Amino acid sequence: MSDEAVLQELGRRLTRHRIDQQLTQSALAEEAGISKRTVERIEAGASAQVSSLVRVLRVLDLLPGLDALAPDPGIRPMDLLQRKGRSRVRASAPTIDSPPAWTED
Repeated sequence: MSDEAVLQELGRRLTRHRIDQQLTQSALAEEAGISKRTVERIEAGASAQVSSLVRVLRVLDLLPGLDALAPDPGIRPMDLLQRKGRSRVRASAPTIDSPPAWTED
């Protein structure tokens, strides 16, 4: 799917949720603290600020769905063991002579 297709599908789904909750675009915009034009743009599949999308998701009670979109990766037990209790603080390209970036928990 292209980026545009994803945005259009997201807009279509948000429109359906809004209508199912008996909210007008104006009412959603007011509750979310954004302009009606921003709601129109999101529903049309145009790009918008992430903060505006989060506000819309909150009003439509869809924020819990973010766990499915980007689940908390947690720390894998083997990684914790190999890192001796330290966790990663940044990503870097692997090199032969430099150790990974670890920090104490």
